[in-house]
Amino acid sequence: MPRLIDLSPPLSSRLAVWPGDVAFSRAVTSHPDGTTFSSIATTLHVGSHADAPLHMVPGAPSIDAVALETWIGPCQVVEARVGPRGRVRLEDLAAPPAAPRLLVKTGTFPDRERFSGDFAGLAASLAGELADRGVVLVGIDTPSVDPCEDETFEAHRALVGAGIAWLEGLVLAHVSPGLYDLVALPLRIEGGDGSPVRAVLVAP
Repeated sequence: MPRLIDLSPPLSSRLAVWPGDVAFSRAVTSHPDGTTFSSIATTLHVGSHADAPLHMVPGAPSIDAVALETWIGPCQVVEARVGPRGRVRLEDLAAPPAAPRLLVKTGTFPDRERFSGDFAGLAASLAGELADRGVVLVGIDTPSVDPCEDETFEAHRALVGAGIAWLEGLVLAHVSPGLYDLVALPLRIEGGDGSPVRAVLVAP
């Protein structure tokens, strides 16, 4: 059996979300016959999640329109030499891109239950450079591919322009750099601007 590595934090009311966004909550109804039913309320951008191009560009594809094969396949986990609030450039990667899916480990958002704006993001220039190297998806271990204070969302828009999908909120602290296979399917939310994912690496 292959070894599976979970990259998703548990979804609970303790999980931090972007300030002003809708935190995860679950309402539970128990019936006398022993059955239990739950309903949830949450932002789509909770925990490990995928953004749709529509999230940043009106009229761009929604999450249900992104090709399924984007979210599954060969993947590389790479560490980035970047500090708090920094932007990861190609030269900051500890190893050159070697797979069509690249997960960037910054270590700048260690506490999933407390929102801090000190996390790093991606440089807008990285999008085109990754696309030139055949990368179709990039992921990061922070709440956003842009630093918190960037209100223009340069990296988001650059990724849309380069045709690269992205994942945010991944848990990578326990993952060694190297090559894996990734499975990170979003829910098929019609017209959705994003979706939670259960992101898993398959170790060789």
